[in-house]
Amino acid sequence: MDALRIDAPWHLHTDVGPVIDEEARAGIAAHIQTARAECRLIHEIKTPNSGCFVAPTLIRVTGIGDLEREIFGPVLHVATFAADELDDVSDAINATGYGLTFGLMTRIDDRVQHVSERIGAGNIYINRNQLGAIVGSQPFGGEGLSGTGPKAGGPHYLARFTRHDAPLSSTSWGNPTTLKLTEALGYAEPDDASTDILLPGPTGESNRLSVRARAPLLCLGPGKEAAAAQAKAIRDLGGRAIELAGDLDASQLETLEGFAGAIWWGDEAPARAYTQALSRRNGPILPLITGLPDLGHARHERHVCVDTTAAGGNAALLGGAA
Repeated sequence: MDALRIDAPWHLHTDVGPVIDEEARAGIAAHIQTARAECRLIHEIKTPNSGCFVAPTLIRVTGIGDLEREIFGPVLHVATFAADELDDVSDAINATGYGLTFGLMTRIDDRVQHVSERIGAGNIYINRNQLGAIVGSQPFGGEGLSGTGPKAGGPHYLARFTRHDAPLSSTSWGNPTTLKLTEALGYAEPDDASTDILLPGPTGESNRLSVRARAPLLCLGPGKEAAAAQAKAIRDLGGRAIELAGDLDASQLETLEGFAGAIWWGDEAPARAYTQALSRRNGPILPLITGLPDLGHARHERHVCVDTTAAGGNAALLGGAA
Protein backbone atom coordinates (compact mmCIF):
# COMPACT_ATOMS: atom_id res chain seq x y z
CA MET A 1 0.00 0.00 0.00
CA ASP A 2 2.79 2.40 0.89
CA ALA A 3 4.23 2.02 -2.62
CA LEU A 4 1.04 3.23 -4.33
CA ARG A 5 1.10 6.66 -6.03
CA ILE A 6 -2.11 8.70 -5.54
CA ASP A 7 -2.51 11.39 -8.19
CA ALA A 8 -4.51 12.61 -11.18
CA PRO A 9 -5.32 9.77 -13.60
CA TRP A 10 -3.64 11.38 -16.62
CA HIS A 11 -0.16 11.00 -15.05
CA LEU A 12 1.63 7.81 -16.07
CA HIS A 13 2.99 7.30 -12.57
CA THR A 14 -0.50 7.25 -10.99
CA ASP A 15 -1.66 3.98 -9.41
CA VAL A 16 -4.85 5.28 -7.76
CA GLY A 17 -6.95 8.17 -9.04
CA PRO A 18 -10.02 9.84 -7.52
CA VAL A 19 -13.46 8.30 -7.13
CA ILE A 20 -16.22 9.46 -9.44
CA ASP A 21 -17.73 12.39 -7.48
CA GLU A 22 -18.03 14.06 -4.08
CA GLU A 23 -21.06 11.98 -3.09
CA ALA A 24 -19.08 8.79 -3.61
CA ARG A 25 -16.07 10.20 -1.73
CA ALA A 26 -18.17 11.28 1.24
CA GLY A 27 -19.84 7.87 1.54
CA ILE A 28 -16.56 5.98 1.47
CA ALA A 29 -14.94 8.46 3.86
CA ALA A 30 -17.81 7.97 6.34
CA HIS A 31 -17.32 4.21 6.16
CA ILE A 32 -13.59 4.60 6.87
CA GLN A 33 -14.29 7.01 9.74
CA THR A 34 -16.62 4.47 11.35
CA ALA A 35 -13.91 1.81 11.14
CA ARG A 36 -11.42 4.26 12.68
CA ALA A 37 -13.79 5.04 15.56
CA GLU A 38 -14.27 1.31 16.20
CA CYS A 39 -10.49 0.66 16.12
CA ARG A 40 -10.80 -1.60 13.07
CA LEU A 41 -8.62 0.50 10.76
CA ILE A 42 -5.36 -1.36 10.14
CA HIS A 43 -3.60 0.95 7.71
CA GLU A 44 -4.20 3.85 5.32
CA ILE A 45 -2.00 6.13 3.22
CA LYS A 46 -2.08 9.83 2.51
CA THR A 47 -3.93 11.40 -0.40
CA PRO A 48 -4.01 14.90 -1.94
CA ASN A 49 -5.95 17.48 0.07
CA SER A 50 -8.21 18.39 -2.86
CA GLY A 51 -10.54 16.65 -5.27
CA CYS A 52 -12.42 13.39 -4.77
CA PHE A 53 -9.50 11.27 -3.60
CA VAL A 54 -9.91 8.45 -1.07
CA ALA A 55 -6.93 7.03 0.77
CA PRO A 56 -6.32 3.33 0.05
CA THR A 57 -7.35 1.80 3.35
CA LEU A 58 -7.16 -1.59 5.08
CA ILE A 59 -10.02 -2.43 7.48
CA ARG A 60 -10.54 -5.44 9.74
CA VAL A 61 -13.95 -7.18 9.63
CA THR A 62 -15.25 -10.42 11.14
CA GLY A 63 -16.68 -11.52 7.79
CA ILE A 64 -18.54 -10.39 4.70
CA GLY A 65 -21.73 -10.12 6.78
CA ASP A 66 -20.28 -6.97 8.38
CA LEU A 67 -20.67 -5.12 5.07
CA GLU A 68 -24.19 -3.83 4.52
CA ARG A 69 -23.40 -2.35 1.10
CA GLU A 70 -20.70 -2.29 -1.55
CA ILE A 71 -17.82 0.08 -0.78
CA PHE A 72 -16.85 1.06 -4.31
CA GLY A 73 -13.43 2.55 -3.68
CA PRO A 74 -9.84 1.67 -2.70
CA VAL A 75 -10.83 -0.02 0.56
CA LEU A 76 -9.72 -3.57 1.36
CA HIS A 77 -11.61 -5.47 4.06
CA VAL A 78 -9.77 -8.35 5.72
CA ALA A 79 -11.25 -11.22 7.72
CA THR A 80 -9.47 -14.28 9.05
CA PHE A 81 -10.96 -17.73 9.61
CA ALA A 82 -9.93 -21.25 10.53
CA ALA A 83 -9.44 -23.81 7.78
CA ASP A 84 -12.44 -25.85 8.90
CA GLU A 85 -14.66 -22.77 8.55
CA LEU A 86 -14.16 -22.49 4.78
CA ASP A 87 -17.65 -23.79 3.94
CA ASP A 88 -19.20 -21.32 6.39
CA VAL A 89 -17.30 -18.47 4.73
CA SER A 90 -18.46 -19.64 1.29
CA ASP A 91 -22.06 -19.83 2.46
CA ALA A 92 -21.86 -16.33 3.97
CA ILE A 93 -20.61 -14.97 0.64
CA ASN A 94 -23.46 -16.69 -1.22
CA ALA A 95 -25.97 -15.36 1.31
CA THR A 96 -25.29 -11.78 0.23
CA GLY A 97 -27.11 -12.52 -3.04
CA TYR A 98 -24.31 -10.93 -5.08
CA GLY A 99 -22.07 -12.95 -7.36
CA LEU A 100 -19.94 -11.08 -9.89
CA THR A 101 -16.38 -12.29 -9.33
CA PHE A 102 -14.64 -14.44 -6.72
CA GLY A 103 -10.92 -14.99 -6.18
CA LEU A 104 -9.12 -17.84 -4.43
CA MET A 105 -5.41 -18.28 -3.72
CA THR A 106 -4.42 -21.87 -2.98
CA ARG A 107 -2.02 -24.57 -4.16
CA ILE A 108 -4.36 -27.39 -3.06
CA ASP A 109 -6.18 -28.80 -6.08
CA ASP A 110 -9.00 -30.36 -4.04
CA ARG A 111 -9.74 -26.96 -2.49
CA VAL A 112 -9.92 -25.36 -5.92
CA GLN A 113 -12.54 -27.92 -6.97
CA HIS A 114 -14.50 -27.73 -3.73
CA VAL A 115 -14.70 -23.96 -3.44
CA SER A 116 -15.32 -23.23 -7.13
CA GLU A 117 -18.30 -25.63 -7.10
CA ARG A 118 -19.73 -24.14 -3.89
CA ILE A 119 -19.40 -20.42 -4.65
CA GLY A 120 -22.22 -18.74 -6.56
CA ALA A 121 -20.27 -16.26 -8.69
CA GLY A 122 -20.28 -15.73 -12.43
CA ASN A 123 -16.49 -15.51 -12.76
CA ILE A 124 -14.14 -17.42 -10.47
CA TYR A 125 -10.41 -16.71 -10.60
CA ILE A 126 -7.89 -19.09 -9.05
CA ASN A 127 -4.33 -17.92 -8.24
CA ARG A 128 -4.55 -14.77 -10.37
CA ASN A 129 -6.02 -11.27 -10.29
CA GLN A 130 -9.75 -10.67 -10.82
CA LEU A 131 -9.44 -7.99 -13.52
CA GLY A 132 -9.05 -7.87 -17.27
CA ALA A 133 -11.45 -10.56 -18.50
CA ILE A 134 -10.44 -11.45 -22.07
CA VAL A 135 -13.14 -11.77 -24.74
CA GLY A 136 -13.36 -15.37 -25.90
CA SER A 137 -11.27 -16.69 -23.00
CA GLN A 138 -13.02 -15.35 -19.90
CA PRO A 139 -16.67 -14.54 -20.75
CA PHE A 140 -17.75 -11.97 -18.17
CA GLY A 141 -20.97 -11.64 -16.19
CA GLY A 142 -22.35 -12.22 -12.72
CA GLU A 143 -25.31 -14.04 -11.27
CA GLY A 144 -27.97 -13.36 -8.67
CA LEU A 145 -28.02 -9.63 -7.91
CA SER A 146 -24.90 -9.15 -10.06
CA GLY A 147 -26.20 -10.23 -13.47
CA THR A 148 -29.07 -11.80 -15.34
CA GLY A 149 -28.13 -12.52 -18.94
CA PRO A 150 -25.56 -14.35 -21.08
CA LYS A 151 -21.92 -13.59 -20.45
CA ALA A 152 -20.32 -10.74 -22.39
CA GLY A 153 -17.65 -12.03 -24.72
CA GLY A 154 -18.93 -15.59 -24.56
CA PRO A 155 -20.26 -17.99 -27.20
CA HIS A 156 -23.92 -17.27 -26.34
CA TYR A 157 -23.78 -13.47 -26.13
CA LEU A 158 -24.61 -12.19 -29.62
CA ALA A 159 -27.89 -14.10 -29.81
CA ARG A 160 -29.36 -11.76 -27.18
CA PHE A 161 -29.00 -8.84 -29.65
CA THR A 162 -30.93 -10.49 -32.48
CA ARG A 163 -34.70 -10.64 -33.02
CA HIS A 164 -36.52 -13.82 -32.06
CA ASP A 165 -40.07 -13.18 -33.19
CA ALA A 166 -42.78 -15.56 -32.01
CA PRO A 167 -46.43 -15.96 -33.12
CA LEU A 168 -48.96 -13.99 -31.08
CA SER A 169 -51.70 -15.92 -29.32
CA SER A 170 -54.94 -14.67 -27.75
CA THR A 171 -56.43 -17.90 -26.40
CA SER A 172 -57.09 -18.18 -22.67
CA TRP A 173 -58.46 -20.94 -20.47
CA GLY A 174 -58.96 -20.36 -16.74
CA ASN A 175 -56.74 -19.19 -13.90
CA PRO A 176 -54.18 -21.32 -11.98
CA THR A 177 -53.86 -20.88 -8.22
CA THR A 178 -50.57 -20.00 -6.55
CA LEU A 179 -50.66 -23.35 -4.74
CA LYS A 180 -50.87 -25.26 -8.03
CA LEU A 181 -48.04 -23.16 -9.44
CA THR A 182 -45.84 -23.93 -6.43
CA GLU A 183 -46.61 -27.63 -6.78
CA ALA A 184 -45.78 -27.53 -10.49
CA LEU A 185 -42.43 -25.85 -9.80
CA GLY A 186 -41.69 -28.49 -7.18
CA TYR A 187 -42.16 -31.22 -9.79
CA ALA A 188 -40.19 -29.51 -12.55
CA GLU A 189 -37.67 -31.50 -14.52
CA PRO A 190 -34.51 -32.09 -12.47
CA ASP A 191 -31.46 -30.00 -13.27
CA ASP A 192 -29.05 -31.81 -15.56
CA ALA A 193 -25.29 -32.03 -15.19
CA SER A 194 -23.37 -29.03 -16.45
CA THR A 195 -21.80 -28.94 -19.89
CA ASP A 196 -18.19 -27.77 -19.80
CA ILE A 197 -16.60 -25.81 -22.64
CA LEU A 198 -12.82 -25.40 -22.64
CA LEU A 199 -11.91 -21.97 -24.01
CA PRO A 200 -8.58 -20.81 -25.45
CA GLY A 201 -6.19 -18.81 -23.33
CA PRO A 202 -2.53 -18.08 -22.68
CA THR A 203 -0.11 -20.86 -21.82
CA GLY A 204 -0.31 -21.79 -18.15
CA GLU A 205 -3.96 -20.77 -17.77
CA SER A 206 -7.09 -22.92 -17.81
CA ASN A 207 -10.42 -21.36 -18.84
CA ARG A 208 -13.56 -23.44 -18.41
CA LEU A 209 -17.12 -22.28 -19.11
CA SER A 210 -19.77 -24.40 -17.41
CA VAL A 211 -23.36 -24.25 -18.69
CA ARG A 212 -26.32 -25.76 -16.85
CA ALA A 213 -30.10 -25.41 -16.89
CA ARG A 214 -31.60 -22.43 -15.09
CA ALA A 215 -34.61 -22.72 -12.80
CA PRO A 216 -37.80 -23.43 -14.81
CA LEU A 217 -39.31 -20.74 -17.02
CA LEU A 218 -43.06 -20.18 -16.72
CA CYS A 219 -44.76 -20.65 -20.10
CA LEU A 220 -47.77 -18.33 -19.93
CA GLY A 221 -49.07 -18.80 -23.49
CA PRO A 222 -51.73 -17.52 -23.73
CA GLY A 223 -53.39 -20.80 -24.62
CA LYS A 224 -52.31 -24.43 -24.41
CA GLU A 225 -50.77 -24.50 -27.87
CA ALA A 226 -48.64 -21.42 -27.26
CA ALA A 227 -47.55 -22.67 -23.82
CA ALA A 228 -46.59 -26.03 -25.32
CA ALA A 229 -44.59 -24.32 -28.08
CA GLN A 230 -42.82 -22.14 -25.50
CA ALA A 231 -41.95 -25.17 -23.38
CA LYS A 232 -40.61 -27.03 -26.42
CA ALA A 233 -38.43 -24.05 -27.39
CA ILE A 234 -36.95 -23.94 -23.88
CA ARG A 235 -36.37 -27.69 -23.68
CA ASP A 236 -34.79 -27.75 -27.14
CA LEU A 237 -32.20 -25.35 -25.70
CA GLY A 238 -31.56 -27.63 -22.73
CA GLY A 239 -33.68 -25.64 -20.29
CA ARG A 240 -36.60 -26.42 -17.99
CA ALA A 241 -40.18 -25.24 -18.45
CA ILE A 242 -43.56 -25.21 -16.71
CA GLU A 243 -46.64 -25.13 -18.98
CA LEU A 244 -49.36 -23.26 -17.11
CA ALA A 245 -52.92 -24.53 -17.39
CA GLY A 246 -54.56 -21.12 -17.30
CA ASP A 247 -54.18 -17.35 -17.38
CA LEU A 248 -51.83 -16.12 -14.66
CA ASP A 249 -52.74 -13.16 -12.49
CA ALA A 250 -49.79 -10.76 -12.64
CA SER A 251 -49.66 -10.32 -8.85
CA GLN A 252 -48.70 -13.99 -8.48
CA LEU A 253 -45.35 -13.23 -10.12
CA GLU A 254 -44.39 -10.88 -7.29
CA THR A 255 -44.04 -13.57 -4.62
CA LEU A 256 -43.77 -16.90 -6.43
CA GLU A 257 -40.37 -18.55 -5.92
CA GLY A 258 -38.32 -21.09 -7.84
CA PHE A 259 -38.51 -19.83 -11.42
CA ALA A 260 -36.11 -17.99 -13.71
CA GLY A 261 -38.52 -15.90 -15.77
CA ALA A 262 -41.69 -16.11 -17.84
CA ILE A 263 -42.66 -16.29 -21.53
CA TRP A 264 -45.70 -14.49 -22.98
CA TRP A 265 -46.76 -14.32 -26.63
CA GLY A 266 -49.99 -12.40 -26.15
CA ASP A 267 -51.30 -8.83 -26.07
CA GLU A 268 -49.27 -5.87 -24.85
CA ALA A 269 -51.45 -4.95 -21.85
CA PRO A 270 -50.94 -8.27 -20.00
CA ALA A 271 -47.25 -8.20 -20.99
CA ARG A 272 -46.88 -4.79 -19.34
CA ALA A 273 -48.61 -6.04 -16.19
CA TYR A 274 -46.38 -9.13 -16.03
CA THR A 275 -43.23 -7.03 -16.55
CA GLN A 276 -44.23 -4.58 -13.81
CA ALA A 277 -44.98 -7.44 -11.42
CA LEU A 278 -41.57 -9.02 -12.07
CA SER A 279 -39.90 -5.64 -11.50
CA ARG A 280 -41.46 -5.37 -8.04
CA ARG A 281 -39.81 -8.58 -6.84
CA ASN A 282 -36.96 -8.55 -4.35
CA GLY A 283 -33.74 -10.20 -5.48
CA PRO A 284 -32.46 -10.87 -9.00
CA ILE A 285 -34.23 -9.34 -11.98
CA LEU A 286 -36.34 -11.94 -13.79
CA PRO A 287 -37.22 -11.40 -17.47
CA LEU A 288 -40.49 -11.54 -19.36
CA ILE A 289 -39.63 -13.07 -22.74
CA THR A 290 -42.01 -11.96 -25.49
CA GLY A 291 -40.28 -13.73 -28.38
CA LEU A 292 -38.51 -17.04 -28.84
CA PRO A 293 -36.04 -17.70 -25.99
CA ASP A 294 -32.30 -17.89 -26.59
CA LEU A 295 -29.80 -20.15 -24.85
CA GLY A 296 -29.01 -17.47 -22.26
CA HIS A 297 -32.64 -17.58 -21.10
CA ALA A 298 -32.60 -21.37 -20.75
CA ARG A 299 -29.15 -22.10 -19.40
CA HIS A 300 -26.85 -20.43 -16.89
CA GLU A 301 -23.12 -19.82 -17.45
CA ARG A 302 -20.27 -19.83 -14.94
CA HIS A 303 -16.59 -19.34 -15.80
CA VAL A 304 -13.57 -20.61 -13.88
CA CYS A 305 -10.08 -19.32 -14.71
CA VAL A 306 -7.11 -21.08 -13.12
CA ASP A 307 -3.47 -20.00 -13.23
CA THR A 308 -2.13 -23.54 -13.49
CA THR A 309 1.51 -22.45 -13.24
CA ALA A 310 0.97 -21.62 -9.55
CA ALA A 311 -0.71 -24.89 -8.55
CA GLY A 312 1.59 -26.96 -6.36
CA GLY A 313 4.63 -24.95 -7.33
CA ASN A 314 6.34 -21.70 -6.54
CA ALA A 315 4.15 -19.59 -4.24
CA ALA A 316 5.66 -16.44 -5.79
CA LEU A 317 3.59 -17.20 -8.89
CA LEU A 318 0.31 -16.70 -7.02
CA GLY A 319 -1.57 -13.68 -8.26
CA GLY A 320 0.78 -13.19 -11.21
CA ALA A 321 3.77 -12.12 -9.10
CA ALA A 322 7.13 -12.29 -10.83
